[in-house]
Amino acid sequence: MKINEELEHTCTECQKDEDTSGERLSHHDDKTIKELVTRMNRIEGQLRGIKGMIERHVYCDDVLNQISSAQSALDGVARLLLEKHMKSCVKEQLQNGEIEVVDEVLKTIFRMRR
Repeated sequence: MKINEELEHTCTECQKDEDTSGERLSHHDDKTIKELVTRMNRIEGQLRGIKGMIERHVYCDDVLNQISSAQSALDGVARLLLEKHMKSCVKEQLQNGEIEVVDEVLKTIFRMRR
């Protein structure tokens, strides 16, 4: 698993600007980016460990417990990112009268809950 390069991009205000590839960009501060990348690096290590466990024929229950741990860690990253998104991008878009962002966030939250 490779971390998406967009995580390294920062800008100072929430905007609908797109980069040259046409993708919308995040605008999180360096501290948030560092925390997200650190967590993703840890999860990446967990996934490599799980793969190794499977290759070594480790007992299934032990592998399943590690998978559960990795899923929980990913959920934590998603919750942190959602919180930052709500407190920045969504807040600013609502202040600018862009109420369609509510439907976008609701769709994302419902997808996360599956």
